[in-house]
Amino acid sequence: MSWLSSLKSVFSPAQEVKEDEIQTVLQNYVLPHSENALKDRISQVNVQGRILQLTINTFPQEKDHLQQIHDELAEALEKCGIQELNLHIIQQKHAAHGEAGHSCSSKPKAENSNLPPVMDASPKAEVDPNNPPIQKAAPQQRDVAAHPRIQNVILVSSGKGGVGKSTTTVNLALALQQLGLKVGVLDADIYGPSIPTMLGNAGRTPQIENENFVPLDAYGMAVLSIGHLIGAHNTPVAWRGPKATGALMQLFNQTLWPDLDVLVIDMPPGTGDIQLTLAQRIPVTGAVIVTTPQNVALMDAVKGIELFNRVNIPVLGVIENMSTHICSNCGYEEQIFGIGGGDQLSEQYDIPLLGRLPLDAKIREHADNGQPSVLAQDSAAESYINIAQAVLKQMDKLPKRQRDENRIF
Repeated sequence: MSWLSSLKSVFSPAQEVKEDEIQTVLQNYVLPHSENALKDRISQVNVQGRILQLTINTFPQEKDHLQQIHDELAEALEKCGIQELNLHIIQQKHAAHGEAGHSCSSKPKAENSNLPPVMDASPKAEVDPNNPPIQKAAPQQRDVAAHPRIQNVILVSSGKGGVGKSTTTVNLALALQQLGLKVGVLDADIYGPSIPTMLGNAGRTPQIENENFVPLDAYGMAVLSIGHLIGAHNTPVAWRGPKATGALMQLFNQTLWPDLDVLVIDMPPGTGDIQLTLAQRIPVTGAVIVTTPQNVALMDAVKGIELFNRVNIPVLGVIENMSTHICSNCGYEEQIFGIGGGDQLSEQYDIPLLGRLPLDAKIREHADNGQPSVLAQDSAAESYINIAQAVLKQMDKLPKRQRDENRIF
């Protein structure tokens, strides 16, 4: 099998909602700790996109089983293309004498107990507004099992594009490697992957082994990017959020990563689907925020910090990029983008300023040529090494996450 055909099987299209299968699931489900069929309790079924709104009648003695009902149905309906189940409850006072297991719907059913149409959105019952629908709680970072081969995951993030995030990612990774760590790089910037160019392996494609990607080698680091998979460098990735996040999860989970001390992930700019997916499904050690000193960049960097705080991902610190410019002709130094932006964030959120980097043509040239500053040993190399040391110092303060040797991907 060629790598391309294997790739198509791994990046499968988003599953469509299958109405007939939804009907089958609802028809066949039996309520826990009873012989009552769910179909006799259904008052309303409504599908909105990939979200299913289900209203059922229940009795007081069943209240302890409602979460179980939701979770079992949600798992079965996921195979039908449903991503979210909202279970609405109409609480009946008591079952009529001799009617146990009979219909409790707000409308009579035919002899075969046919369900309401799946796409029927007409109101059939009043749902108590004080009782929100039963839903499965969003996964929390503390609940995510550690990867069996990756000790730490560091996110390099920015609130906006154009601040040098990807350049910082590759140089931070190389600096950590020079400090003696086993390092990998995952390019999660699905819509603008630049890691292949910066690490000199653009145009190469990974091998497929048992439907898993084998990461490419770049200067001794394990590296993978969507840019390695889409062919020509000018091919756009025009994917909606669910497909992009699905591709990212497959790059993380379905890759044969070697044993790594650190996986550095180059995040897309902003605070969207991919950031939330990472926070809920990938075990993250901490995040590094890259910004430039001007107010426009700082405002967006603040949003990134706030997001990580809300999802309980530690912010290891801030890197102020393009903090100063030194003229290559006369040596004159000036702060083109302002002064003190990184210090402002550091003080506001009580996080360390990991370092400052200049606006230097050599940094850009070396990254464009696939040999970043740390390898080229230009004037910025020492700054990146110092930043890597500061990152490790912050990581040492965090509790260690135990690897899950039994985790199956």
